[in-house]
Amino acid sequence: MRVLDDLEKADLLQDTVLTIGAFDGIHRGHQTLIHTIVERARATQRLAGLITFHPHPVAVLAPERAPSYLTTPGEKVALLEGLGLDLVALLPFSPEMAALSARSFMERMSRSLQMRELWVGADFALGRNREGDVATLRGLGQELGYELHVVEPVVLDEGVISSSRIRSLVRDGHVKKAARLLGRYHSLSGEVVSGARRGRDMGFPTANLEVRPERAVPANGVYAVYAVLGTERYPGVANVGVRPSFDNGALTIETHIFDFAQDIYGCDLVVEFVARLRDER
Repeated sequence: MRVLDDLEKADLLQDTVLTIGAFDGIHRGHQTLIHTIVERARATQRLAGLITFHPHPVAVLAPERAPSYLTTPGEKVALLEGLGLDLVALLPFSPEMAALSARSFMERMSRSLQMRELWVGADFALGRNREGDVATLRGLGQELGYELHVVEPVVLDEGVISSSRIRSLVRDGHVKKAARLLGRYHSLSGEVVSGARRGRDMGFPTANLEVRPERAVPANGVYAVYAVLGTERYPGVANVGVRPSFDNGALTIETHIFDFAQDIYGCDLVVEFVARLRDER
């Protein structure tokens, strides 16, 4: 899979079938759409591509409403690579991009990526003031040489699967329900940093995870987890919270890995949240 950060550097030799959006989390709704465009691309001898952005457009247009991220850009690309795409354009979203008209952006996409089909949801819109709704994009397609296809949302557990719904579940600690919508466990990744080492002194050493502040962190509590180190995966238990027994301080994510004694300070760790066990106490 080829990853681009600039549409002008694409230099493609084949036409493309594309979709576009924030795609935070790469949840089961996203996966269904991506499988559709991959199948369509294979059937028409074209490339399957996806255009996405970082930061999230809302973080630029309305910072006070910036969403927490289910996935980092690197995690998003890794997940997309496993879905059969040929091309991913991960573009920096900026005020300058937000000011582009729908026509200007679509002209750039059509020219740089040789787009022949665009697949989006019914409520999709792009461009300045979200002027590029489905009707506008369909009209532009007649001029620019692409077909617009509209897909229905994926419904599960009596609701549409969406990144915002998953963020809400994670925020409330419902990680098992979030996993159903994601198609995998919600996870956090980061470097293992030195903490107070009280757990080690008590015979229960914990890995203190340093996580970006913009990540979607589960509600305070104790969780059954898997800890992933490289290619190895270990069961464990994690505490998310402020350690009320000790200092009621800053939020920490501390994981005790069962039957594990290695020194992993400075290592990258992924913590997958399986189920919420209880409140923090």
